[in-house]
Amino acid sequence: MKKGSKLAAIVLAVAMAVSMGACSSAGTTAASSGASSAAASTTIDKIKADGYITMSTNAEFEPFEYKDGDKVTGIDVEIAQKVADKLGVQLKVNDIAFDTLITELNSGKSNFVAAGMSVTEDRQKNVDFSDTYFDASQAIIVTKDSPIKLPSDLNGKKVGVQQGTTGDTYCTNEDGKNDIKVSSVERYNKGVDAVADLMNGKIDAVVIDSFPATKFVEKNSDKLVKLNDALTVEKYAIAVKKGDKEMLDTINNVLSDMKSSGELDKIIEKYKAALGA
Repeated sequence: MKKGSKLAAIVLAVAMAVSMGACSSAGTTAASSGASSAAASTTIDKIKADGYITMSTNAEFEPFEYKDGDKVTGIDVEIAQKVADKLGVQLKVNDIAFDTLITELNSGKSNFVAAGMSVTEDRQKNVDFSDTYFDASQAIIVTKDSPIKLPSDLNGKKVGVQQGTTGDTYCTNEDGKNDIKVSSVERYNKGVDAVADLMNGKIDAVVIDSFPATKFVEKNSDKLVKLNDALTVEKYAIAVKKGDKEMLDTINNVLSDMKSSGELDKIIEKYKAALGA
């Protein structure tokens, strides 16, 4: 073989080796990708593999979620337990500040939020909501000797709210859509702290969801009253991470079963009876 032919043969051999290596690499990558895809699990698969499902809430919202000793209980917890039962796993509860609930959900630290959370356009930008399960409203709590008798009497007053709630949004009134213009909004992590400041004369009124408002007034019936007129009408739902359809469908199926069987009404009525509402 001539020298030129030998060189051509060497070049051809190197080219074939590189080509075969590339094919082998591509095949390995494809196989690896396939294995990774097969190993990936859905939200529900992961929950079942872990043996638990995590709910985030703010246990300062009786009767939907509150502390009974070291245990978190309430209407939302009973609904969440039904979701866990359906999947055959344990229920874990993360008790955190209300205004951090959606952040925790989207960071992957929980599977859903059940916290007496009202469906709003702003929240729908960040989470997906289940079917609604409770009609709610924002109520006004005042002291018995207060001159505030109607929602319009809040104009120019100092009002306490639980931070991050729809009561906070309504009273802050950043978009200027509400007729009521309070003088200042005092924000609290816990509704009970707002009520304490109301009784101590530090604020003029508290705006909070009607059901918990009833409980606060019941505990302090000698000092407080809840006005008959509500500020808003809202609906509660459970929040899941945006796009997590499998989790959303699971929760909606549980809610549907509880509604059709009458179980949800029984749970709500049980807590209403406890409140004397």
